[in-house]
Amino acid sequence: MEKTDGNVSESGNEMTLDSVRDSLIRQEDSIVFSLIERAKFPFNSPTYQESHHSSSIPGISGSLIRFFVKESESLQAKAGRYQNPEEHAFFPDELPPSLVPPHTFPLVLHPAAASINVNNKIWDFYFNKFLPLLTVPGDDGNYASTASSDLTCLQAISRRIHYGNFVAEVKFRDAPHDYEPAIRAQDRDALMKLLTFEAVEEMVKKRVAKKAMTFGQEVSLNSTESQGKYKVDPPLVSRLYDEWVMPLTKLVEVEYLLRRLD
Repeated sequence: MEKTDGNVSESGNEMTLDSVRDSLIRQEDSIVFSLIERAKFPFNSPTYQESHHSSSIPGISGSLIRFFVKESESLQAKAGRYQNPEEHAFFPDELPPSLVPPHTFPLVLHPAAASINVNNKIWDFYFNKFLPLLTVPGDDGNYASTASSDLTCLQAISRRIHYGNFVAEVKFRDAPHDYEPAIRAQDRDALMKLLTFEAVEEMVKKRVAKKAMTFGQEVSLNSTESQGKYKVDPPLVSRLYDEWVMPLTKLVEVEYLLRRLD
């Protein structure tokens, strides 16, 4: 996936492939730590039930998680979070304008990047497929804390996946002649093939599993007690990347490259 051999001159608004790779690696840390925090709570299904809170609390319509994410994004939008091209809201059509002076971010990406948002896909896989694997069944009543942990996970995963815009940009700048024929032909399959590096993907899966082992190991003064006990299942973190994070990142890359010559 993220093949990052070589360099793009880092001057003005340009980046290096190495700097992009380093950012992706740091984002792995954020994702693993957020999963560890979410795994502290059981599944807590009332957090996600459409009717559990909306019928009893004025101002809440739908599920608590939807309310929590919308309200959190609204506050963060007022503080300027979504001026950053690395950030993508889950409910972008309902954001208020920023109240803080705008920061001038480097103009690295093609303007088409602003219209690429796969958060609906992230929302779907996270709640319907991944979360039941991450958490144990049960209900401890900590619904607000659960929603807060979910939001942290969602935003970390979203940032990582949408960073595919930057990955695609530096790859294109490094070898435009490799990508231009497929872009002009609007050939998604050819672009996906150009962007896929199985050896790199295997390395990423092994690295995130190792991070889950390192960051999530149960610590005990008696080393034999904690051996093999982890707060998050390392193979599950590897599966998260294999089945969802890396495929959706490449989807973002393809969507970006298809519009790169517009």
